[in-house]
Amino acid sequence: MWHRFSFRTRLFIPLGAMFLVALIVGIVSLRMFAAGQLIDESEPAARSAGVVADALNRALQLSPDPEPILEAFRQSLGTSGSIQFRRLGSTTPVHSAEAAATPSGRVPEWFLSLVPSPDVSATFPVRIHGAHVADIVFSPDISAEIFEKWIGFLAIALSGVALMSWSGLIAYFIAGSALGPLRALGEGLTRMRGGDYEDLIPAVGPPEIRRSCEEANELARTLNRLSRDNRSLLRKIVSLQDDERRDLARDLHDELGPLLFGIRVNAVSLLEADRADTEQLTSSAEGVMQSVETLQQANRRILDRLRPLYIHELGLEKSIQTLFRNARSQAPEMRLTSKIEENVADIDGILLQTVYRVVQESVTNVLRHAKANAMSVEASIRERQLFVEISDDGVGFPEHNLFGRGLTGMRERVRALGGSFHLLREGGRTYIRCRLPVGEEQASEAVKE
Repeated sequence: MWHRFSFRTRLFIPLGAMFLVALIVGIVSLRMFAAGQLIDESEPAARSAGVVADALNRALQLSPDPEPILEAFRQSLGTSGSIQFRRLGSTTPVHSAEAAATPSGRVPEWFLSLVPSPDVSATFPVRIHGAHVADIVFSPDISAEIFEKWIGFLAIALSGVALMSWSGLIAYFIAGSALGPLRALGEGLTRMRGGDYEDLIPAVGPPEIRRSCEEANELARTLNRLSRDNRSLLRKIVSLQDDERRDLARDLHDELGPLLFGIRVNAVSLLEADRADTEQLTSSAEGVMQSVETLQQANRRILDRLRPLYIHELGLEKSIQTLFRNARSQAPEMRLTSKIEENVADIDGILLQTVYRVVQESVTNVLRHAKANAMSVEASIRERQLFVEISDDGVGFPEHNLFGRGLTGMRERVRALGGSFHLLREGGRTYIRCRLPVGEEQASEAVKE
């Protein structure tokens, strides 16, 4: 049930409980110690009454006529006060402690029931020649003391109420100063959950809440930046897909189209040729075979661009050597070298495909744009990180067009696996350096960095 209470209610409940506990402790203390305190306060007067009784008895014992002395003593006391004179057999009323404990209705009855009225009265015998003739009765009026305790109890209770009210008022405004920023923080987090990262949370309130708001705003900025990067990445992916489809259509049109047309022409020649003309039949059949072989090579090249199916069987190093053989057919004078360490052969899956795609796109770029004489590929694994470096001695890249479609595709592939991608020019050579975490756990750590 406690979790259902509001913040202000949770502040007020302890304050009220503290006041009630203090009130109960005061009542218990009053009930336990008030009677003893009243007795202690009346004890000096009771001793004085005893001294008076002893003095009167000595005077009566020494006097030859004690009656006048006794009468004079009685008249000197009068009928008021806490010390009174009573002859034996007299019906004169004497003030009792119980009667004195009711102070004219100024103290509530419930308070009188809380404070026990102790019997503080005392009786001292008066003797003449050894005969008990009267009593000196000590019966103090304790109404003033009870009223004093009522005033003290009332002052403590009112002070407690005032203190609790003042503390509650302070707690109310302090809670309000904290609840406002907390409410703004909650609304801001709700907006962030809905994808709104533009409206920042006002950093107000206590320092702890301000720090939380600043951290939430920093999170909103990060999420906003990531959201923009994701939108940009999606646009790039769509653009890359369109470019790949356009290139595929161009390859189908420019390579497969003429080959299919040549096969068709040679097939028609075979059909229309004279069966006795073996030279024409042989030439047409050789034309068909050459077109089919070229068609198979083009088909293999297109399929390799779509998905390199053989890298899992051949491994990374042999697949790169296959890329190099195809590159040498287009640029026989280029020196192509590779250095692939043995532990790199253990990688597989999407990591293997990513490295192959990076190398494949790099080879394509060098053949198309670099005008290079030499190109090298190195790959190694150190401290559960895969390092790939591709370099060439070509003309480099234009500063105004650093990342084209191919380089953008490579970078996004590497970033998708939590790696880093760098393109730089050093010492007359162009370098592509990639770092990729090996394994899912390392990929997660790389993303956090």
